[in-house]
Amino acid sequence: MEDCDNRHWDELFPDALGLIFRNLSLQEILVVIPRVCKSWRKTVLGPYCWQEIDILDWSLLRDPDTINRMLQMLISRRSGSLCKLCVSCLPNDSCLSLIAEHGTALHTLRLPRSEITNSIVEQVAERFSAVTFLDLSFCKNIGASALEAIGKHCANLTGLRRVMCPFEALDKSSQDDEALAVASTMHKLKHLEIAYLLINTESVLKILENCPDLEYLDVQGCWNVIPDETFKKFSRVKLVGPLEEISESNRWDDFDCSNYSSSSGYLAWDFVADELDDEFEMLEFFGDDYRSVDDMDHAYSDSSAGSP
Repeated sequence: MEDCDNRHWDELFPDALGLIFRNLSLQEILVVIPRVCKSWRKTVLGPYCWQEIDILDWSLLRDPDTINRMLQMLISRRSGSLCKLCVSCLPNDSCLSLIAEHGTALHTLRLPRSEITNSIVEQVAERFSAVTFLDLSFCKNIGASALEAIGKHCANLTGLRRVMCPFEALDKSSQDDEALAVASTMHKLKHLEIAYLLINTESVLKILENCPDLEYLDVQGCWNVIPDETFKKFSRVKLVGPLEEISESNRWDDFDCSNYSSSSGYLAWDFVADELDDEFEMLEFFGDDYRSVDDMDHAYSDSSAGSP
């Protein structure tokens, strides 16, 4: 028992340290942990902390170049084992190409508010064949062709979130083609959120008919959907909307996606800004502290060489 207070934390295996470090904030992992000791620094520089990368909150208020550089740095450390990636506001198609190149083992992919286009999604969709949960909410530059490509190549997809902002559809007369793309290609879906899409009753019925495993369907804000007697034969499905309000606790519980689980979460900029500014006030992409994470390798080497 007397050894319990004298654990040698620096002697833990890197994979064990990685599991512990994943509970820390992004700032702590990249700035604080590498300064503790050489073994902790090597763990952070390796793949052990990065099988799951969640920078969804952090990326909400970062400029495109910063998001791009952070994504490149973190993905370069995952050594082929990335299984979960959550990042907001991807600035361009090249970012998705980078993810696709290194994300063949991904099972959870969340890319809300990204500037990706139909063409890049169609090009790389086959690389995401392992994905089971996908969030493409508020991605205004993609449409039916992207969803169709995803449906054709992601045979294991059981959860899709495609929530949109009503103002982003002002130039559209209909988004029924998106609903029909889902219906024709995503037959294993269990949970689907397509709130605030410009779709009609017939499109929703197509989804219900073609997705026999569907358990939950959110069409909140889809004002052209009129539930009628036909919907009764799909009593297995919990249908939310178009007028019904829904609490956060009912969304995505099975997919461990509680953060920003309703559309209002993405829009609460003031609250997010206050929280992130407190946590990252010392950072401009971690400034000199970030650069020193990789540079410290040379510092450690130099100090070792100078030792007797």
